[in-house]
Amino acid sequence: MDLTDYEKEMLNGKFGDGAAEALRFQVALGDAFNAERMVEISRTHLALMHLDSDRWYIAKLLEGGARCRVPSTINPIYDLDYLESVGIHDPAGEAQVLQELNESFKKLGIILTYSCTPELEANVPRFGETVAFSESSTTPYVNAVCGARTNRESAKSALAAAVTGRVPLYGYLLDENRRGDILVEVDAAIRDDLDYHLIGYATAKKIGSGIPVFTGIPLNTTPEQLLMLGAELATGAPVAMYHIPGLTPETPDLKTAFGGKSPKQKVKIVDDDLQKTQLALSREEDKICFVMLGCPHYSISQVGEVANLLDGKQIHEGIEFWVLTSSLTKELAGRMGYLEIINKAGGHVIAGTCPDISCWHSHYRGKTGVTDSVKATYYTHLGGMGFILKRRHECVEIAIKGGF
Repeated sequence: MDLTDYEKEMLNGKFGDGAAEALRFQVALGDAFNAERMVEISRTHLALMHLDSDRWYIAKLLEGGARCRVPSTINPIYDLDYLESVGIHDPAGEAQVLQELNESFKKLGIILTYSCTPELEANVPRFGETVAFSESSTTPYVNAVCGARTNRESAKSALAAAVTGRVPLYGYLLDENRRGDILVEVDAAIRDDLDYHLIGYATAKKIGSGIPVFTGIPLNTTPEQLLMLGAELATGAPVAMYHIPGLTPETPDLKTAFGGKSPKQKVKIVDDDLQKTQLALSREEDKICFVMLGCPHYSISQVGEVANLLDGKQIHEGIEFWVLTSSLTKELAGRMGYLEIINKAGGHVIAGTCPDISCWHSHYRGKTGVTDSVKATYYTHLGGMGFILKRRHECVEIAIKGGF
């Protein structure tokens, strides 16, 4: 790769062994993708977990004096204190590991948001900004809705980018790789948030890869709904960007979306696709033990909707009810009175965690819950959890009744 003098100095250890190690990683990645040079970035989001490989790499960087050169937020982990207080225990004895990781993150200078939706509140890129975001729900949103530029970064590559302030120039950072190539005509009833989850996943399964251009999506679609659409595109296939003419900033019209070319493929999403997707991802109706909402993390308006649905009502004694969100949103929900309503009804709002974490797997293994998230159903089945996909209001109704 053609490195600048500054980058050569970094690679040769002028700014410490940690920065040199991170840049070596970036150079190797650039070589793999035939990148000619590096480009500066202004922010990152890290999908780090408490896995041995992450711990090893973080320790190696810290030993070399590494620090984040750009603002960097981080994905969910655990709120062990809260979970223990309500009877969900730490079966793997990970409390000490998590504490050590928390300290390591702080030493690196990572902003401890513990949220999978930083692009909505704490780490929002501007149009045209070059960034490095890992996390399946952030990448499509950053590219499509913000109009910023990021590749599908891994936990390690995003961390290396945070330390170096650089990424190799390839992929979605280049104009020619951001144009749509698949026309997706949505001819289905879109009633609420669940339909955006289903459209995203159904599209991913039909196209496999590529950059879809959607027609039939309402132009008054909310940021949360666009986030869900992208999250499920990335869950079902390696899709990191999409276009909606008249809505996403790089796409004023259909011709621009395809760069003046014809789409290489056309697919249609109809009501039957959504129904089949919902059925395929759902367990058979069974005894319901829990409700889990907030994957990706709920926004304040979504938490407020749950509170309104629960106001003056009581969750059935046999149902555990969870709303997952960021600590920033939970703080605001407390100010708005939403926490009080949900807690009074027998539910819990928990910050900084994710359905696909071992404490949930051990607690709910072999049990059935309901959720409004395709992503939650897709990932957690590997841990032995089972979900039935329902709309948000249906999830709340089931929690109140204690079943179907």
